[in-house]
Formats: sequence, structure tokens, C-alpha cells
Amino acid sequence: MTTALNRRTRATRNRTVSRPARSERKQGLGSSRTASLVVVANRLPVHRVGVGSNAHWESSAGGLVTAVAPVMKKLPGVWVGWSGNDASIKPFIHDRMRIRPVTLGREEVAKYYDGMSNRTFWPLYHDAIRPPEFQREWWKKYVAVNARFAQAAAAEAARGDIVWVHDYHLQLVPAMLRERRPDLRIGFFLHIPFPPEELFEWLPWREEILKGLLGADVIGFQSPMAAQNFSRLCRHYAEAEGTGTSLRYEGRPIVNRAFPISIDFDWFDIRAKSPAAREGVAELRSRLGAKRKILLAIDRLDYTKGVVRRLQAVEELFERGLAKAEDCVFVQIATPSREAVAEYATLRDEVETIVGRINGKFSQPGRVAVHYFRRNLTREELITYYAAADVMLVTPLRDGMNLVAKEFVACRSDSTGVLVLSQFAGAARELTRALTVNPRDQDHFVEALRTALKMPREEARMRMSMLRSRVKRDDVYAWCDDFLSELRGTK
Repeated sequence: MTTALNRRTRATRNRTVSRPARSERKQGLGSSRTASLVVVANRLPVHRVGVGSNAHWESSAGGLVTAVAPVMKKLPGVWVGWSGNDASIKPFIHDRMRIRPVTLGREEVAKYYDGMSNRTFWPLYHDAIRPPEFQREWWKKYVAVNARFAQAAAAEAARGDIVWVHDYHLQLVPAMLRERRPDLRIGFFLHIPFPPEELFEWLPWREEILKGLLGADVIGFQSPMAAQNFSRLCRHYAEAEGTGTSLRYEGRPIVNRAFPISIDFDWFDIRAKSPAAREGVAELRSRLGAKRKILLAIDRLDYTKGVVRRLQAVEELFERGLAKAEDCVFVQIATPSREAVAEYATLRDEVETIVGRINGKFSQPGRVAVHYFRRNLTREELITYYAAADVMLVTPLRDGMNLVAKEFVACRSDSTGVLVLSQFAGAARELTRALTVNPRDQDHFVEALRTALKMPREEARMRMSMLRSRVKRDDVYAWCDDFLSELRGTK
């Protein structure tokens, strides 16, 4: 993959770039303007920390950045995205990546991001676990912001380049970009589920979304079912023709299929084996109780992640005497999420109430039943928890993939540990040696926890060894190579 793109980069240096690229060069941006790959996502892969002279950019966490940033560091290109505030920021270089910020005002953030993206598309695409809202003012801002991202991408790309658009925030960008730059190869990847017809049809702007996505040459989903949902809807509402994985629209062939996303396996594996990580694991286990079994969950604090149902299952585990605080502890790490939104604040309060109730009933002196951390941890800190845990609980009510499950597997270099995985996470289709559960079935859930805690060492090692082989083989570079090869037409 790298060799082929390097050849493309050398070729681009000798050809005429589009007019927007030349105008940007006048601002002193130099030869970095010529990109072989332009990534377009709602957020930049970096965030600003510190103030004044101490202010600097740091790499961000999150599924998209975790998956795509390692590839961007190996390939020449540009990342187009929002900085997270309303400041106007010029393009810059960070960790060998060119960064092109897109400016959004407060009203745009409120309507395009908080409203349309996260109160309409997010719940709708996650099985309507919470009722989605449909407001015309949100939609108008969504269209306007998508047009701004499309314009920024058009300005960054040289003639014939590859543009890779990501996720539900930017579903109109492919068609808008194609209208501006028909010379480009355009890909789109959806990181969350794509809903079945009976849910997607709720959307008042369903045709606009479908036609926006059909502006891409390759449209990627986390699962075959999502790709089939999309294909059926396009044939019905957008007058596209074709099959489950291949469509034709306005005279163009379009590939739409599953590209299950993954992680940089070696990055986690190497660090989990390091002396620093081993020391961290020993210290953590000592603090939690060296002989106690550790159950671990790491989530963004979101209603799709099933945190409440998980806590209820852990509570019943203690209630029925299947585990005791003296020999078992549950650690829940919850990353703060959209706390300005009322229902997320309500979720936070509910989770903290349940944690308090469990600890009030089952904790003993020096032995807390549940440790709950509502904060952001670095990936290095998370590795310590991954490597220390005996049982990992990844039990969302619905998830496109869930990279936490794969990160846990990558950190188990000694092939120990048990993964309990929701059947409604996209990762369940690949990680078939995990203990799968329906998080809504509490009897089954509690029994799975009991099985995980009692699993014989040899069976656990066999399962984990097979999980590690799968994640190592299908890592983030294989995912990226698969998608970009399809987009370049070299498959």
C-alpha cells in the first residue's frame, strides 16, 4: 500500500494541481499542498491544550483517530476537520500530518453537531434506543456545514487525488464534493450502524442523505447487514440499480460493502509487553487486591453502551452470591460525553446512583465492590487496565464495531483474560471466541459473568489465542489497505 501511494505522490509533483491549491500556496504553505490522500472528518485528530506560551496541540483519543491516524502518519496527505471551538485556525503540521481546520460558529455547533448529528442521526442509526428528533433548522445547518467541509476538501486535493470522508456528520459531503471536483476518487466510511429500512424511513430527508452518500465511488460499512440496508434503500428511494454490494447511479458504478474497522495491533501489543506496563499492572493489582478477580469495562458515557444494564448485571452477580467483594471487583471507566445534553446528564446521574447502591450493599472495609472513574485516560493508562483485567465487559446495546474489544485482545500478550462481548457490537462478527451475550437478557448476562470468572485457564488461553490471531491478522492497516485498494480500483 505504501509503495503504491509513494509512486502516486511522485507523480502528483509533476502534474498541474487545481486552482484552489495554487491560491493556498500563495499563503506560504509550500509543497505540502499536494496530497495523495485527503481525510475529511468532523473532528481533527488533535486538540489544543495549555494556554498562552504553553499552548500546544496533542493527539486525540477516540475510535476514528485510533484507526486512521496511524495510516495517515505513513502516507502523504491532509486531515480536514473541526478544531472543537469557534476559533479560526490556519493549516499546520502535526506529527507528520498536515492539518486543515474547518471553522464552525456556536450556532452551527448547536444545530449541526449537537442537534442533527447527535440528536437525530445518532439515536436513529442506533436502533432508535432513544427517540430521534427531527427539526428543520438543524437540517439547514447540517447542509450548510457539509458544504463548508466539501469546499475545504476540494481546496486541499490535487487533481485525481483520493478523498476519504468519514462518518454520519458528513453524509452530504460526497455528492457536494463530486459536484465541485468530478476528477477526484471519493470514498465514504460510516463508523456507526446503518439502520434497517423501517427506521431510516422515519427521516424526512432520507432521499437527500442517500443521494449525498451516492456521490462516493466506494461506500464502506461495518457489517454486511448495514451495506444491504443501504443498498435496498437506494434502489427504492434514489433510483439506483444493482445488488447488495454493487450499485449504479447516474451512470457511475459504486461499491458498497462491509469493511470491518480495526486497530494498530502491534502498537498495543508492544506497549503491553513493556517493563513500564508490567510495573503498572503489578501496582494496579496490588491496589485493587492482588488475589481479587478484576472485571473491567471502558466506555464513552453514552446510552448506546449499555452501562446501566451492565451495572445491574454486576449487582445481581453480587446479590446472588456468585461473587463477593473480597474476591472480585468491577472497574468501570466512563469517558465523559456530551454532558451539556440533558439526557446524557440524566444517564450520568443514573449510573452514579447505581454505583453508590452497589457499593453501599456489597463493599467491605478495604474492599470496594465497584470502582467508577468518570474521566479521560490516555491510551498508555488504558493499557495498564487492559493488561490487568481478568474479564473484559464490552456490552453495548448497539455498536458499529467497538474497538475497545480489539484493544483488550491486543494487550493480552500472555493469552490470558476472558472477553464478554455483546452480540449487538459489530466486533462480535469477528471475535467469535468471546463469550457473547444479549445485554437485555439479564439472566443470560449474569450467567456469562459467572462463566467468565470460573472459566478454566486452558480454555481461556485457547479462546484468547484465537482472538489475538484474528485481530493481529485483520489490523487497521489491513482495513485501510482493503478500503483504499477498492477506492483506487486495484482490487
